Amino acid sequence: MKTDHKFLEVKNLKTQFNTPEGTVYAVNGVTFNLSEGETLAVVGESGCGKSVTMMSIMRLIQIPPGKIVGGEVIYRDNDLLQLSEEAMEQIRGREIAMIFQDPMTSLNPVLTVGRQLTETLRTHTPMTPEQCRERAQNLLELVGIPDAKKRLDNYPHQFSGGMRQRVMIAMSLACTPSLLIADEPTTALDVTIQAQIIELVKELKKSVGMAMIWITHDLGVVAGLADRVLVMYAGYVVEEALVDELYENTLHPYTLALLQALPRADRRRDQSLKSIKGSPPNLLVEPRGCPFAPRCEFVQEKCITENPALLDIETNHKVACWVDVKTGALR
Repeated sequence: MKTDHKFLEVKNLKTQFNTPEGTVYAVNGVTFNLSEGETLAVVGESGCGKSVTMMSIMRLIQIPPGKIVGGEVIYRDNDLLQLSEEAMEQIRGREIAMIFQDPMTSLNPVLTVGRQLTETLRTHTPMTPEQCRERAQNLLELVGIPDAKKRLDNYPHQFSGGMRQRVMIAMSLACTPSLLIADEPTTALDVTIQAQIIELVKELKKSVGMAMIWITHDLGVVAGLADRVLVMYAGYVVEEALVDELYENTLHPYTLALLQALPRADRRRDQSLKSIKGSPPNLLVEPRGCPFAPRCEFVQEKCITENPALLDIETNHKVACWVDVKTGALR
């Protein structure tokens, strides 16, 4: 893993949606960076802003109702938010690729898989149609689809869910991108297929040498996959740490609650799974204090009135919390 922090830097990114009910504060000043070849996991429950953050980076937010209202996304010394749409189209797919959550809605049902795989290659490379088709066949073989040459002429509905997800991974790897963003790519799949897809992505990442951002709500998946973890809540990053450090030395009450809610093989019979009380916050209201305060067991008066900034507490470990979870006292 290289440590060049100039590869991708996201600074104070803010994205909002104007709806009939009011403004949705979806992403509220997200800051992080990514080194070349590094795997970053972005964790949090549904609606916390994980996907919107990544869609903002890719400039795929639908305007209106959405709008990126602030921040910078510096990729290889260029601010992606300032580029023209034409310049951005040259980066999407070729430099930064994305695997979406549901392959059935991401694949075009009326085009063959071969046609969809070669489309990216025709757009971004000088390959001939024959070379594109050969590359498409190689990609399907790479992601473990048997009888790849024949399957190029099949339509998405002729593939199983796991196979469609493999096709999506093949499409994202077509131009050997420097950064792959995977948006919960195993959510709709059964556990065995999930494990296969995760192993496949890990092997491909190693062989291609790309950086990766893996979006998930499952902290169990993260341990064997990521180098570093961002924990998001209500559009904010609330904790950031190296993966082992996050598990061994959890500093934010929300991360702690997520870990306690994980099913574990070593859990005693008399130990029940803990759930996080309350509901996720209403993003139509900009929080005054810490957004997790209404659900937090460590809550103090200061948490209700002031929203803590994300600060370095230890080396390579940042947290946005007024309280020390080990003592329950204010920092």
